[in-house]
Amino acid sequence: MFDFWGGAEDLPIYGFLIRAAIVYVYVFILIKVLGQRSMTAVNPIDFLFGVIIGDVVGEPLADGEAPLAGPLAAASLIGGVHLGLSYVALKLPRFRRIIEDEPLVLMEKGKILHNEMAKAKVTVEALLMDLRLNSAIDLSEVDYAVLEANGQISVIKKSQYDSLTPNDVNQPTANKGYPTVLIQDGRYIDANIQKVASRKWVDNQIIQNGMKDVKEVFLMTLDGTGSIYFSEK
Repeated sequence: MFDFWGGAEDLPIYGFLIRAAIVYVYVFILIKVLGQRSMTAVNPIDFLFGVIIGDVVGEPLADGEAPLAGPLAAASLIGGVHLGLSYVALKLPRFRRIIEDEPLVLMEKGKILHNEMAKAKVTVEALLMDLRLNSAIDLSEVDYAVLEANGQISVIKKSQYDSLTPNDVNQPTANKGYPTVLIQDGRYIDANIQKVASRKWVDNQIIQNGMKDVKEVFLMTLDGTGSIYFSEK
């Protein structure tokens, strides 16, 4: 009856399905315990953790004879070690430098630092590609290019090539804030509407934008300046 847990030579399909559900919930809880991180900013220790956990808990999903308790216990230990290292790195800056790479300056004052590029194993083609992705096609506009700990290259342009902002010309601007969703997929979001307006006001905006009913609206948002965004279904 509990072959899905201890493993069996001829584990039935439902046993694999139960294992998959257990592993999914287990890894989900483990990630929640370890804390939220940006998926676009994975540092080496997070990558190592993901690879090991995937290998450990993936084996019993492919091999029906492998018991489930051992891999889950090993994953818990690895998760605890990872959490401990992250906590120590947070409290001790010196230790942080051991487990996390320091940013490397690849361009300084517009000059490419060949030794740093060789140290980081970054080719000229890779550098140019990242500069283009950062809207820095002209190398003469670049002041600094830094290889961050997550493997991405950040670009700091020379001051004369920075985009002009209202603050540069002493123009006061209102903060847009976080857009509030008032309608989503043809339905009122009453919890949000009550904070900023009323249903009657929302209905008037729908009519003013050429629509007859809330069901015709896919998305409606309102920001801090009073600007409204509409998207029809």
